[in-house]
Amino acid sequence: HPQPRPGLDPGRDPQPQLTLQGAAAVRPTATPKSAPKSDPKSARAERPGRVLWVRAPRVRVLWVLAVVAAALGACEREPAVEAPARLALTPVAFDEIPGWGEDRLSEALPALARSCTRLTGQPEARAVGPDGLAGRVGDWRTVCAALSGVAAGDDGAARAALIDLFVPFRASDNDRETGLLTGYYEAELKGALFPGGAYRAPVYGKPADLVSVDLGRFRADLEGRRIVGRVENGRLVPYHTRGQIDDGALGEGGLALLWADDPVDVFFLHVQGSGRVRLPDGSERRIGFAASNGRDFYAIGRALIEDGQVPRAQASMQGIRAWLRAHPQQGEEIMRRNARFIFFRWIEGEGPIGAQGVALTPGRSLAVDPAFLPLGVPLFLDTTWPASDRPLRRLVVAQDVGGAIKGPMRADFYWGSGEAALEQAGRMKQKVRLYLLLPKAVAERRKTTS
Repeated sequence: HPQPRPGLDPGRDPQPQLTLQGAAAVRPTATPKSAPKSDPKSARAERPGRVLWVRAPRVRVLWVLAVVAAALGACEREPAVEAPARLALTPVAFDEIPGWGEDRLSEALPALARSCTRLTGQPEARAVGPDGLAGRVGDWRTVCAALSGVAAGDDGAARAALIDLFVPFRASDNDRETGLLTGYYEAELKGALFPGGAYRAPVYGKPADLVSVDLGRFRADLEGRRIVGRVENGRLVPYHTRGQIDDGALGEGGLALLWADDPVDVFFLHVQGSGRVRLPDGSERRIGFAASNGRDFYAIGRALIEDGQVPRAQASMQGIRAWLRAHPQQGEEIMRRNARFIFFRWIEGEGPIGAQGVALTPGRSLAVDPAFLPLGVPLFLDTTWPASDRPLRRLVVAQDVGGAIKGPMRADFYWGSGEAALEQAGRMKQKVRLYLLLPKAVAERRKTTS
């Protein structure tokens, strides 16, 4: 960020012809001109911190003050331009992290072990995170091996090992150190493998014509970015929206994995990305994310608030779900505003599976924006319990992503499965501070190259 240009103390400038510092500087011999238009991108840099005092005829001083007033007025009228999101990391000591000494750290090690298995199974030279923010896979092999030797349930040993192996960094978005933390859960719904009776809401598998393009294979500066679409007349076009799919765009291709008894439950399954299905015989099966249609996520809670349907204080998951069920026709139109559509697959064994490809751990897994934060890396949260001021401070692991999770200080806390998890996740909208833990070798290299 440009900083305000320092002014000069009265009498320090030997140039009597200069009357004002910065963009509004005026020479007494010059013909008066209109005040320069403020550039919102550089408003902080160009607005003078102090006026430069000089000897000048009184009439000219008054004219300069008028120019300054006009310039400042123009600055106030122009909207501020928000700086592009940028992750900034500041090294801190472990004892500077609120709650570090109170967390049961050993409870986070199983989640970290899953991420370690995933990380260390990749080529040693592969970068971890955007631009190798968390080093390379080789940097994690020693760290992961050492953590595997910590006895289960031994918080003291876990704390000592983490302090020995990592360096903590306080994360911020430019100079903004607090972000937004929401919650998510594994949805539960009733369904059947064949349509009939109450089971009329389809849950689709990935269509054969859906194409996902890795743009990094075409241009190096697009690494990590993807687009999704389908081929039509030899051209890649955007994939069908939620509304188009609901209207039958997928045809009768037998794509449905199952049929649920409640379209609202299916919608929330799309929002959460994974779920458990209770079948008519009482058995349960797990489904997880397979693909999306590539469309942007739209939070329907915003639409309900803007339309005056739900008060802001009641726009939790629970409040939105209740409104959708109470207003089925209006609810269908509202749900269609979220053009993003999720396709699913059956999950066998542990789950749900996060974007890193590992099973998530309730209370210890976090969804982040992988454009800024690496998957598989531990972070410490300094936040509060849902809808309260009670501190929630604990070690978590970045293992998932989300369509609404955008930016370096935006995260989603995984609460687990069922109504109890929904109760917490649905109310969570808390301020959060994030502390990223990087291996000491990686931190040392950051210090050298900074």
